[in-house]
Amino acid sequence: MAHLAVLRIGHRPERDQRVTTHVGLAARAFGADGMYLAADDKGVVESITDVVDRWGGSFFIRNHISWKRCIRKWKETGGVVVHLTMYGERIQDREEEIRSHSRILVVVGAEKVPGEIYGLADYNIAVTGQPHSEISSLAVFLDRFFQGSELCSEFPGARIRVVPAKDTKQTEERWD
Repeated sequence: MAHLAVLRIGHRPERDQRVTTHVGLAARAFGADGMYLAADDKGVVESITDVVDRWGGSFFIRNHISWKRCIRKWKETGGVVVHLTMYGERIQDREEEIRSHSRILVVVGAEKVPGEIYGLADYNIAVTGQPHSEISSLAVFLDRFFQGSELCSEFPGARIRVVPAKDTKQTEERWD
């Protein structure tokens, strides 16, 4: 099984807290093991940690990370770096090759991404060549990477679970 984490760069605490939180929530829900945040935003960390505590799983979040150091260490330990950008190669042309790796760091940006990222990444991947959000590109990438298997994931330790229903909102709550 692959170890896959997300690196969020370009986060501006005064503007991007909600979007970055959603990047982390999408990463968790769609099968990533954790997220590195190249900024100092305790609010994002607290929000995601609270979801993990209530909804289960072992998703990690690390705050105040140097993105260059994170990428360098990831590659030094045999991992590959996938940068999601609308300017990259088409995902359908590289997804099988990317899936063959056991350690993947997925880089998603916020504001303008430093040009250096394109050279540091092993893959610059586009899920579409049209403007879209980093949340949608991450969700599409993870779904294609895990080939839909993440949609049936169980989250150990969950205190809240959605009960699938046709026409009502149903949850089960467990407080140990």
